[in-house]
Amino acid sequence: MENQDMNLLEHLDELRKRLIITAVAFLIFLSASFFFVKDIYLFFTRNLDSKLMALGPSDIIWIYFTIACIVAIAFTIPVLALEIWLFVKPALKKQEQKMALSYIPALFLLFIGGLAFGYFVIFPIVIRFLVKLGEGVMDISFTADRYFKFIINISLPFGVLFELPIVMMFLTSLGIINPYVLVKIRKYAYFVLIVIAIVITPPEFMSDFVVSIPLLVLYEISISLSKFVYKRKQRKEKVTQVNEDFS
Repeated sequence: MENQDMNLLEHLDELRKRLIITAVAFLIFLSASFFFVKDIYLFFTRNLDSKLMALGPSDIIWIYFTIACIVAIAFTIPVLALEIWLFVKPALKKQEQKMALSYIPALFLLFIGGLAFGYFVIFPIVIRFLVKLGEGVMDISFTADRYFKFIINISLPFGVLFELPIVMMFLTSLGIINPYVLVKIRKYAYFVLIVIAIVITPPEFMSDFVVSIPLLVLYEISISLSKFVYKRKQRKEKVTQVNEDFS
């Protein structure tokens, strides 16, 4: 019993260490991001006909801080993934360790890819639709606070949800899930993803629809990749079993 308690305490201490390293990395990236936050702001507002309005000093602080946080999160993801890998590494076989480690760059690239997809593909479609609704009826101008909140609400969820395929592959490789379970819960997953799309988008049908479709496609891609990993894992297990039978 004492050994089990010590084991648990050691695991908790190790987890705390990994979380501290991740938090320190985030703070370092956050501090560094403030040196580039103005350039990033100008990049996101480059296509606007007029400058954005700030209704108070707090708006400026909030926008700069939010931009810096998103940049810091993007660069912290590989650190977090590495720390998780180091934490679970002792419980993994050598082959699983190598496979899990290979997923770390993909996590970062998919997050960036999700942000890019949300900003360059989904955001222009939604903003054009909304602006056209007001053309000839009202003067359209944006406050900086509302404009950046809108960009974040559209783009950030895609950054997170684009991680879904690689997470499903990783969990399949560890035997925690399999593609048949994903197929079985498909209708429930669809419902959850559609609810997420409704929650993260402005309250109009077009935005909900435009965001929902890519999320459902992502889930189907996750199933396909899970099947690929699952079948490859089964083949390797069969080969290993045959080799053990002959030896």
